[in-house]
Amino acid sequence: MDTTLRDGEQTSGVSFSVSEKLTIAKLLLEELKVDRLEIASARVSEGELQAVKKITSWAIENKFLDRIEVLTFVDAGKSIDWMIDAGATVQNLLTKGSLNHLTHQLKKTPKEHFADIKATIELAAQHNIKTNVYLEDWSNGMRNSKAYVLEYLDFLSSQNIERVLLPDTLGVLTPEETFAFITEVREKFPTMHIDFHGHNDYDLGVANVMQALHAGTNGLHLTINGMGERAGNAPMASVIAVINDFVKNVSISVNEKALHKVSKLVETFSGFRIPVNKPVVGANVFTQTAGIHADGDSKNNLYFNDLMPERFGRKRKYALGKTSGKANIQKNLQDLGLSLNDEELKKVTQRIIELGDKKEVVSQEDLPYIISDVLDSDTIEKNVVVENYVLGHSKGMKPSTTLQLKVEGVHYEAHAQGDGQFDAFMNALRKLYKTHRKKNLPDLIDYAVRIPPGSHSDALCETIITWKTTAREFITRGLDSDQTVSAIKATEKMLNII
Repeated sequence: MDTTLRDGEQTSGVSFSVSEKLTIAKLLLEELKVDRLEIASARVSEGELQAVKKITSWAIENKFLDRIEVLTFVDAGKSIDWMIDAGATVQNLLTKGSLNHLTHQLKKTPKEHFADIKATIELAAQHNIKTNVYLEDWSNGMRNSKAYVLEYLDFLSSQNIERVLLPDTLGVLTPEETFAFITEVREKFPTMHIDFHGHNDYDLGVANVMQALHAGTNGLHLTINGMGERAGNAPMASVIAVINDFVKNVSISVNEKALHKVSKLVETFSGFRIPVNKPVVGANVFTQTAGIHADGDSKNNLYFNDLMPERFGRKRKYALGKTSGKANIQKNLQDLGLSLNDEELKKVTQRIIELGDKKEVVSQEDLPYIISDVLDSDTIEKNVVVENYVLGHSKGMKPSTTLQLKVEGVHYEAHAQGDGQFDAFMNALRKLYKTHRKKNLPDLIDYAVRIPPGSHSDALCETIITWKTTAREFITRGLDSDQTVSAIKATEKMLNII
């Protein structure tokens, strides 16, 4: 059962609109193919009522109504009235699964609580509403008031209900406890349908789910991206992968290929960002960074495991950075349909390492620009070098540049102001050439700056400058993470060409 739209919406700061809830519900049932959805809590708000009405209306048309569930309360029939208005036919009744909660929150005896529950179940049945029962704080109940829990389960075994829902409400269970507690319930009530509802406060949600399965639980409650109160619930994607790879004799209908798509949509609607290292759905989890791993993948897939990205509608990537090495770059070149000889590859690798040392992130889309810049630089004999410069830009003062240039082994310096930093640089350069080289520079007739199309990084921008002399026009390009520096690199190429 997916409870993203109910328990997941209890994530701090998250609230889905009516249309968002309907869209997510459709995806979860039609594409991800979960078995059941818990979509709301009764009596929360008018918006929640409208969302449930929309979902149940769609579910009736598509024969999904028996798979739509709503959290309800023991409230003398108010939740039942709400469900009838909303068109829902399955209630998940929230009751007290520990003596501590019953005594201090409801201030009732077990006998009184059971009588109220019985009346609620019977009222629901009169209106053709099926009942599942939550034992809130069940995990602490098993720890601290087991006699009460077993008495309560014995009572429920005689009631007209479909499922018993056992939550680790505060996320306190260890895997060993989960296995022991569910095994005990299973042995005492062998015909009871049991669901396990795990939270992730100690980051044990998935481990507890595995032990619940081994102990014989019949159902699991999960959320997309592990959304939920506090540290969230057991995450859908991780659990599905674990079941498919490690849990024998259990078959599930969930469509793995849709996990990433649904995950990204829920991220967009909720604003709840997926950590980049989150298993299965995180941005980085199918990205190899170390060059030795890329090399191993080329030599019999040495760094692959069973979590192949294609299972989840994704693709393996090879990061470009200071640790990537030639093997990562080769993998990216193959994807782009490009090839370089060993010497060219070595130079491109060095440029990427330089960018990595500056903490710049390079994407695959940046690669052709780096190649173009490196190979273009190699075709120009470097007799002129921009050795040093200081760019100044202060409020209320004109931008200025102090420049040191080496021309055929001789150093020159100049200082100038301008309308911007690059304009000041060019004014200093013109002054230097006019004074020391007795030469005019070409006119700058066009200046364009762009980032690599499709790039998801801010590592690079390319400056393309068109120059004009009395004899011809020509273009130079500069590539750098800083826009002004990329323009200076393009200008240095111009100086060597002339």
